Amino acid sequence: MSEAPDAQPRTTTYRHRVRYLEVDQQGVVFNMWYLGYFDEAMADFLAEGGLPYPDMLASGHDVQLVHTEIDWRSSLRWADDAWVEVSLASVGATSFSLRFAVHGGDDSLVASGLTVYVVVATDGSGKRPVPPNIRGALRPDPNRGGPEPDQG
Repeated sequence: MSEAPDAQPRTTTYRHRVRYLEVDQQGVVFNMWYLGYFDEAMADFLAEGGLPYPDMLASGHDVQLVHTEIDWRSSLRWADDAWVEVSLASVGATSFSLRFAVHGGDDSLVASGLTVYVVVATDGSGKRPVPPNIRGALRPDPNRGGPEPDQG
């Protein structure tokens, strides 16, 4: 995979209020919920890039998580306001990687992560090259044009 171009970076912010059901017996958000936050942020990132998730599915493509890593620095608690910043890390022939930064209500960095998504066909026939509609939604700044992400 090639690195994302530095010329016109784009960050999308997904906002979330922690729900009671997301908190475990330790009083903090259970770790699996962070992957849900990442997926919601990814969907917002694509939509902001001009590709709402239903449109991607209608085009015959979906994405599957194939690798993720999360580093925790702090915790979120019930009713905390949180936000996830997402940006493109890299894009390749059949996959792309997104970086995530989860912040809590006091603006502290709670967790960071990286997720690799592979493009797959919705008919179940397997992985596919990153199509133009997804590649376009990954552009650093879809409002200013800019180069398409490298195919790598």
